[in-house]
Amino acid sequence: MIDRERSAARIQADIETLSGPRYTQSDAAICRYAYTDVYANTLAFFTDALEALGFEVILDPVGTLVARNVPPGTPALGIGSHCDSNRNGGRFDGSLGVCIALELCRLNVDLALGLPLQLVAWLEEEGSGFGQMLLGSRIAAGRVTEEELRGPIRELDTDRSFWEAAEAAGLEPARWRESARVFDDLAAWIEPHIEQGRVLQDTGRRIAVVDAIAGYVHADVSVAGRADHAGATPMGFRIDPTLVVAETILELERATLAAGKGTVGTVGEIELEPGLINAIASNARFSLDIRGVDEAAFLGVYDDVAALARSSAEAHGTTAEIVERQRVPATPLDARVVEALQASAVEAGEEFTTMPSGAAHDTMCVAPFVPSAMVFLSCRDGISHSPLEDASFADAALATEVVLGALKRLRPPAEGQVL
Repeated sequence: MIDRERSAARIQADIETLSGPRYTQSDAAICRYAYTDVYANTLAFFTDALEALGFEVILDPVGTLVARNVPPGTPALGIGSHCDSNRNGGRFDGSLGVCIALELCRLNVDLALGLPLQLVAWLEEEGSGFGQMLLGSRIAAGRVTEEELRGPIRELDTDRSFWEAAEAAGLEPARWRESARVFDDLAAWIEPHIEQGRVLQDTGRRIAVVDAIAGYVHADVSVAGRADHAGATPMGFRIDPTLVVAETILELERATLAAGKGTVGTVGEIELEPGLINAIASNARFSLDIRGVDEAAFLGVYDDVAALARSSAEAHGTTAEIVERQRVPATPLDARVVEALQASAVEAGEEFTTMPSGAAHDTMCVAPFVPSAMVFLSCRDGISHSPLEDASFADAALATEVVLGALKRLRPPAEGQVL
């Protein structure tokens, strides 16, 4: 057991500090992302706190923060999350996980536990700086190429390549392959995070152990049309791309419901040109976000929807082009780490849920290299990626206790020790 009230107060103080003007570009929301001054200030906050606890803190070649209390080559337990936000974000998404990890480092000192720890704050999880989710962890996992870093992955604010932006921030992207060293010597990895959904709230639970993370396909569908006058053009003479948009969205709903297994699909962006009330659109573009923990199910939905978009376009006398932005596989998490978290939750006297994550997390990129799992804590009404995001600091302290208990169970053997 830990002093939950003290841990809750310390985590709250950290979150409130990181909500101040030095750490966000917005007065109304949390807005911080790679290579901005407020992001650098956030990394400096964690660096100062960790160095005071005896950790050695470095930035990897692209800017992911890595802190260890044991030398390289010594097995350690990984904890952390990300501290960037989307451009209209809340206080808790990502940052709370790093603050819980910092509190675990404090407790390790306070309680003289001697746990070997490595805290990681991943670069650019949200994609607000470069439009690429999980960028720091994907670089470490080798899921990004040097060609992409030098060219198509570009800074949204300046249109500089990632490479140029990283160099301007004083980093060394030419050494980007060395980011993979973050996985060296890790015996396990646990990421705490708010749920970003309503499962916990609606079931009256405070925490969940995450045993899988949904994969996803992000794509754009562009449909050609013909711009005509909305009043003067008879219905039978139109080439209207919005009909294809509507039919595809309905097919997305039908296909995801038919697939089951937790598969979900969303159209979050729709753009019409010229975008006038009295004009038939000349072009339409809409996004696809299709996710699930069953690879065959969610990829099958994507294939069905893409085929329907093409056939619908053909039926309406036009064409549809589908371009993938990103495809990420579903990620099962490690049974031993999951079981350690479940045992710790039982020990803490807390009812919990075991569930998959529908949202993407850096742990997806860690899990192929390190035995991994996650802990969710409830967020009010499931709201996330919003200034209205809210969570309980008491629940954060509970999550801290559960993770700490799991870390004790997962402690790697000392040199020369045989388990």
